[in-house]
This record gives sequence, C-alpha cells and structure tokens, in this order.
Amino acid sequence: MGKADQYVFGLDIGTRSVVGTVGYKKNASDFTVVAQEVVMHDTRAMLDGQIHDIGKVAETIKQVKRSLEKQLGGTKLTDVCIAAAGRVLKTVTVRVDETFPEEITVKDVNIREMELMGVEKAYAAIKAGAREENINYYCVAYTVVHYYLNDFQMSNLADHKASKIGADVLATFLPDEVIEGLYTTVEKAGLKVNNLTLEPIAAILVAIPEKYRLLNIALVDVGAGTSDICITKDGSITAYGMIPMAGDALTEVVAANHLVEFNTAEAIKLEACSKKKSISYVDIMGLKQKTTPADVNAELKNKIDEMTKLIAQRIIEVNGGKTVSACFVVGGGGKIKGFTESLAAHLKLPKERVALRGEEVLSFVNSVNGDFKADPLYVTPIGICLNYYEKKNNFVYASLNGDSVKLYDNNKLTVIDVAIAAGYPNENLFPKRGKALEFTLNGQARLVRGELGEAAVITINGKPASVNTLIEPNDDITIVESTVGPDGQKDVERLPEFKSSITFNVNGKDITCPKFMSANGSLVSGFYSIKQGDKIETLNYYTLGQILECLGMDYKEGIYVNNEPADRDTKVYENFKVELDRNPASAEHTLSEKVEEIKAVQATQEAESKAAEAKASEEKPAAAQNTTDYTITVLFNGAPLTLKGKSEYRFVDASDASGFDIHKPQGSNLEIKINKVNAAFIDLIKDGDSLELHWI
Repeated sequence: MGKADQYVFGLDIGTRSVVGTVGYKKNASDFTVVAQEVVMHDTRAMLDGQIHDIGKVAETIKQVKRSLEKQLGGTKLTDVCIAAAGRVLKTVTVRVDETFPEEITVKDVNIREMELMGVEKAYAAIKAGAREENINYYCVAYTVVHYYLNDFQMSNLADHKASKIGADVLATFLPDEVIEGLYTTVEKAGLKVNNLTLEPIAAILVAIPEKYRLLNIALVDVGAGTSDICITKDGSITAYGMIPMAGDALTEVVAANHLVEFNTAEAIKLEACSKKKSISYVDIMGLKQKTTPADVNAELKNKIDEMTKLIAQRIIEVNGGKTVSACFVVGGGGKIKGFTESLAAHLKLPKERVALRGEEVLSFVNSVNGDFKADPLYVTPIGICLNYYEKKNNFVYASLNGDSVKLYDNNKLTVIDVAIAAGYPNENLFPKRGKALEFTLNGQARLVRGELGEAAVITINGKPASVNTLIEPNDDITIVESTVGPDGQKDVERLPEFKSSITFNVNGKDITCPKFMSANGSLVSGFYSIKQGDKIETLNYYTLGQILECLGMDYKEGIYVNNEPADRDTKVYENFKVELDRNPASAEHTLSEKVEEIKAVQATQEAESKAAEAKASEEKPAAAQNTTDYTITVLFNGAPLTLKGKSEYRFVDASDASGFDIHKPQGSNLEIKINKVNAAFIDLIKDGDSLELHWI
C-alpha cells in the first residue's frame, strides 16, 4: 500500500478554507497521511457552505492541488473525494419491506435491493413535497437506521433465512444546484469527482466510532458558514440537522467591534484562541491597535451563547424532543473559548459531556513524515478520505439521445440503468407485442396474443450494444425505440372446434357433417377472420334444410325427424333420426348414392388438406413447423414454466408468462441468465433451459 495509484485525495471545500488530504488505508484501524495542505479563500467566495463564486473557489482548489502534487514528488492528482454541507439538506425516513413467495437465505443482493427501494420511496416523498418549489433534489447519502427480519429488529440480515425483510432507511437530499455547483467547481480545477458524501457523515466516521453509536450522541461540525449536526442511537445514524451559523458569525462580531476587514478579524479571532497575552492589528483607518484574547472572548460571549442555543435547540428537535447523552464538537469554529461550555448549558448536560474531538479520535492517523497534527479542523477531511472506501454516493454522467443523465456509480452501470434514470419507457426498449385479439367461443373468453416486434436498436458511441451493456462515464448512448408486432389474428378454420363434426341418422345410415360456426349470430365459413369482440358459436345442430342441402336434395313434405313431421327450419341435433320417405325404395337408392358421393368428396378434401400441410411443413424452417403444437418447459427462477402455442420462444416470452413485472424497478439493473450465462431478453430458449431474471 501507499503507492501513487492507491492514494485517496480528500477535499474539504469550506466557507473559509479548502483543506486537502492525500493518504491511504492499510487496514480497518489505520490511515496514513502522505500530504496535506490548507489554503484560505482570498475573498468571501463561499457563504454559509454554498459556493457563490465558482471561478475563485476553483482557483483556491488549484492552489491546494499544486501544493499537494509538489509534496508528492510531482505525482498528478486527477480524482478527488468531496463532501457537501447540509445548508439546505432535506431528510426523509421511510420503512420499506420486501416479502418473498417462499423462505430464502438473505444475500447481499437482497439487502441492497431493499435499501434502494427505500431510497426510491424517500425520493418519491421528497419529489412530492418539492413540486411547488420547482426544485430537483438528489440523494447524496443514505443510512439504514434499523433492519428487520420477519418484522423482528436485526443488526445484520445477511445469511439469515426469512420470508420477509425490512428496513428503516434515512435518506438525505440536496438541491440539484448545490451538487452541480460543487461538481462544476471541482472540474474547473482540473479534477474529477470520485466520491461525494455529506460533511456530517464524513465527520462521524472519525469522531464517533461504530462501537459508540449504540449511545444517543450528537456530533456538531462547526465550520465557518454552517454548523452540521448528526445524531446516533442504537448503533445507527438516526437524524441530521444544520443551522446556518458558525465561525463566520463570530468573525463578523470581531470585525464590527475592532473596525477591521474580514480577514483581519479572522486572524484576531484565531489569535484569541492562543496563549498570547496581546493581539496587535491595524484597523481600516490605518491605525495600529492592540487588544487581548480575554477582551475578544468577552466580546464573543453573547454571539457564542446565541449560536450554541440554536444548535442545542436543533439537536433536541431532531432527537425527538429530548436532549442527548453526550455531544462531540469538531471543526475550527468549535475551538473558540467557552463554546463547549455554553453548548453544554443549553443541552442541560454536565460540561464534561460536551467536548472537542481531535487528538483522541485521530490517534489512528499516521503520517509519512510524522508531522501530522491531530486537530478538530482535520476530522472532516480525514473522514472524507475514509468515506471513499465505502463509496456509495458518487455520480457519473452519460448522454441518452442527446440529453445528459446523472447516475449513482456502482461500477456496474448498464444501458438499462441510464434508461431508468432518464425516465425512458421500459416498453420502448423491449419488443412490443401487437394488440391481443379477444373474443368468446361458446361463451368462453379466448385470447390470441399479438406477435412480438423488433427490440430497440441501441448504440454506444456508435457501436452496437444491448440493454445489458456496461457503460463508461460520458458514454453517448442512442436508443431507437422498439417496434410493435402484428396484432393477434385467427381465422375460424384455425379453431380446433371448427374441425368438430356432428352425425345424423338419415334413413338408417349415419351421415357425418362438419359443425357450423357463427359470428355474432351469422353463419361464417372457415375463411372468416375473427374480429375484436366477436361472439363465436359452434352450432350443435343442423336445420333440416341444411342437411338436405348437404345431401344435394330438395325439400318436400312428408319428411320426419324423430318420428315428427318436419319443415326446413326444424333443428336436427346429434344422432337425431331423419326419415326422408318412409316407403319408396327409390329414396333408399338415391340416399345411398348421395352418401357415397359425400364420403368421396370428404376423402378427397382430407387428402388434399394433408398434402398441402405436408408441403407447407417442408417449405418452413424446422423451428416454424408444428406452430401450435410446439410446447416447451423451462425453469424460470427455479419454478417450472410451460410455454405453448408458438413455433419458437425467446426469453421475453418466459418473462411475460411468468408475470415478472419489469416495469416496476426494484433495483438498479436487471440480471438475465440462460443456463447460468448472461443473456438478453430477445435470446432464443429451448426445452429444459434454466432461466433467471432478477433485479440487482
């Protein structure tokens, strides 16, 4: 460890200064600082933690970067980790649960999927509340307050068996312009953001070790423009808060009382924290003046009381209306004499329970030259470096059809992640089926599914790709949306029921005829193309007139059906007895001839039909033969699934048949596998294949 390509560069972009730290981590309890630099802003380019002058702040960052590179022997720094102040922070805590069809062994992927569901739920709540503000918010961090296993609280879900898991997720959001300002400033300084976190999260990584987080403790990071607050309890971070007042408010008091410009007032304030007996300065009139640390601290007492009162009120508010057990203070603004004592009084705590955190919490930090100074000022910068190793909240950009899209980088982003982030409709990615044909047959609902169209045509930087292709930052992605396939269609002759027959007994001989079909009450032939909403009926009778027409005979009086006189419209059902003429032998002879003619015609038609089917089968590819009889059974996510009615099947057919809803994201991307090998929705499948589809 310790090589240049393993260095972590953390940058604390504060209201009064920019602190840069470069180091590396050997193990869980060790961090080595290789280089460190602090540069004060020449002007008030930042106020209350917000960048106001991007160009000037970028120049300050460049100075820090150049100094660090010099300390590193010329090593160029390109990537940086940063933190955002909580000036306009919004937080939401949501409960999210995921229930499984059957008991599973909980894996990291299940936990991560559930956490992301919580972030999405929190974002929906933030978005709903921000409609009138016309502000876009981004999630900059989230923590899990509690996990639940079958509704019982659990500290770690991994490898437990459960049918239900849950979590209380605390998500934090900042307005888009805050994030954009940070990113733009860093990029103007010639750097790329590798990781983004919140300042209070960075500070807590150092100031409150995990073993202390079972206690109800507050951490206050007193910077120049903001005082950021973080609360721990029961082993988790439970709340965040902020007040827009910190060290600069004290500096402004000094400037007003001593008639000096801001930078001089800042120097006087810092010297008041030292052991000097007197402080010399020049006021704006050019006159040399003197004061003492005691006098300066006395002047600041009222403002310190005002600030600590606000901080205490905010701590109690976010802690559920009650004070905490202890409070740790970090940041340069908290080093002013009397600050911790005043905060303890407002929190109604013994003064020893409110303390600066510096040397004791930075004991795990080493330095190459042995000259690292353990000071509260460095708690947040070191925390920013340490947060890199958790690396949950960095952003990358990509272009989709010409529009820029910002995403959380998990090193496994795919085209579908970009599409989801951009709000691109999922149905425009995958082949779309034509409209299903719905009708009834003998009163029972029937459906003929539409055919699949073509999948979306995807390119990355001009090269062909798929929805599962991994992307790189700044990739140019183009998607030509998928097409709709032909609507479902079916002719009457393709209905299995159309081939059904009915048999009558005519003058003692059995005559078999095909059953008639009707559409919406009208007789139709086998060539009739069924329309949407048609009511198709299989008629289980012939009229006497239809039987005579089938026999090629004319109607005449004296015909009986089941020993009853009949007319043309008499209905003749299965196995009914028809007597054309009870006496003359000529009728028997004529009927015999007609029956033989009918049988001959039917035999010829059947032979021609079989020959036509055989010829068509030879002309079609093997995969297209036996269109309606081709049935396969596959394993879909471990459960048997039977597919039938098509000549070939693709993964999307199994996905549709399984009921898996790809339109409801439950993760950052879909994992598709056929027989344990990564695949795509449009890949062909065969009988016995093992298919897997999961949100990751």
